[in-house]
Amino acid sequence: MALLEIENLVGQYGRVPVLHGISLQVEAGGLAVLVGANGAGKTTLMRTISGIRPASAGRVRFDDKDITNISAPQRVRMGIAQVPEGRQVFPGLTVEDNLALGAFTRSHREVREGIDQAYEMFPILKTKRQSLAGMLSGGQQQMMVIARGLMSRPRLLLLDEPSMGLAPIMVAEIFRTIQSLKATGVTIFLVEQNARAALKIADRAFVMETGRLVQHGSGAELLASDHVRQAYLGL
Repeated sequence: MALLEIENLVGQYGRVPVLHGISLQVEAGGLAVLVGANGAGKTTLMRTISGIRPASAGRVRFDDKDITNISAPQRVRMGIAQVPEGRQVFPGLTVEDNLALGAFTRSHREVREGIDQAYEMFPILKTKRQSLAGMLSGGQQQMMVIARGLMSRPRLLLLDEPSMGLAPIMVAEIFRTIQSLKATGVTIFLVEQNARAALKIADRAFVMETGRLVQHGSGAELLASDHVRQAYLGL
């Protein structure tokens, strides 16, 4: 069953079209991956799903409900959370305060439970809980923003370039975390330039070029695609 359905979605910045009739589905409990070059429109699509950007046309459905014109805070309450590209931490706040900001829809008890779960998932964050977020390493910041995204207890987690700028050992750790999250039942829609690593763990995958979906299939199918291998895997 599809948790997220996008139908003929059009998006633009001012008068400049960016998304050209995107249609796709993300199955409940699945891990879907979107790959493409810089400027293809991947982040715009994520922002339109989360409600940060308005859709110019088309429809977004979540859990069989039309959410096209619903605000971003309402979408969070419905169970959609986005972990943005570039980490976007609050550098002058502590790790624990950054985490708490991800749970604005939750009760005090649920905030505390979420923080405890974050520390269980990422023990390094517990040791850094009173440190300023701006003092963390890039990998630690990425762990923190993923944990912050989970604080709202989402059913759908949108991850935008989580491995960007990280050392290879941290990239591997982030991908292990993504697989662990999927095992808990969270539906994940992942945008990732590290196409090889992303497609290896994908149930479903899509290729976007200049605002259009040009290819889709299982992760294994796209890994074997000549076009994907040449354009995104350097083979």
